[in-house]
Amino acid sequence: MAKSINAREIYEDFVNGVGIIAETNGDFIEKFVAVDSSAGMGALDAKTKELIGVALGVYNRCQYCICVHTRGAYGAGCTRAEILAAAEVAISFGGGPSVAYSAGVLTAALDEFEHDFD
Repeated sequence: MAKSINAREIYEDFVNGVGIIAETNGDFIEKFVAVDSSAGMGALDAKTKELIGVALGVYNRCQYCICVHTRGAYGAGCTRAEILAAAEVAISFGGGPSVAYSAGVLTAALDEFEHDFD
C-alpha cells in the first residue's frame, strides 16, 4: 500500500466538501446527485457504473473520483480484480499519468476500502 496516500481521508474530504457546498447550494447538489444516480439507469447495473467511474477517475487523474468510485465499486459487489481491470482500460488510453495514479491512489483505495462491505 502507498503509505503516504490516505484514501479514506481523501474520500471523507470529498464527502465533507460536498456537504459544505450543499449548505449554500443544496438545489444544485440535489440535481447533480439525481443526474449522477440516474445516468445509465435501466441499461447499466451499479457495478458497471462504478467501474466506469473508476476508469474515468484514473484516466482524468482525479484522486477524489478514484477513491469515491473504488469504494462504490466494492459496495456494488465488484472484486479487486474487476476494479483493476477497469483501471487497465483507462491506462491504455491515459498512459503514464494514469499508471501513476493507479500505482498510488488506486492501490491505496483498493487496500483501504476492500473490507468496508464484508
